[in-house]
Amino acid sequence: MKDLKVKRLIANLGTLLLLTLSICLVSCLNRIIESPSVVLREIILSPSSLKEANLLIGLDVQNPNRFDLTLKSFEYTLFLDDKEIGTGHMEKEILVPSLSTTQVQVSVVAKFKDLAGSLTTIITGHDVPYKIEGKASIGTSFGSREFTVFKDGRTNQIKL
Repeated sequence: MKDLKVKRLIANLGTLLLLTLSICLVSCLNRIIESPSVVLREIILSPSSLKEANLLIGLDVQNPNRFDLTLKSFEYTLFLDDKEIGTGHMEKEILVPSLSTTQVQVSVVAKFKDLAGSLTTIITGHDVPYKIEGKASIGTSFGSREFTVFKDGRTNQIKL
């Protein structure tokens, strides 16, 4: 009888220890996973109607971790010349291998009236200030995590 109580106590302590370790691992996930960085490679502008254009945004997603990441979701807003051009979201999950860069293409539907101020700069080939803001979710074998995306700069890599 006494041996049975000791075995149950040891089993309960083992379960409690595993639960505590699991909680610690999940809470340390932010320290384990480094957020990937996003770099704007190009923007391809193609008219889709008389009022709207489709912007294909080429991004390089860099994974600084020693393990693969899956980019599960990405919702973003694109700004050109400090004006909101449009929003979008990624259609499918993308695998980003460890310590590498993966090219990703996302799209934004923009109205020509929103692009009006930037079009002259784009056509003349001058640098256009841009900003991409959003939220992304990544998954790993350790769990999932959300992070904020913010990238700004200047580009002349806008193709018509």
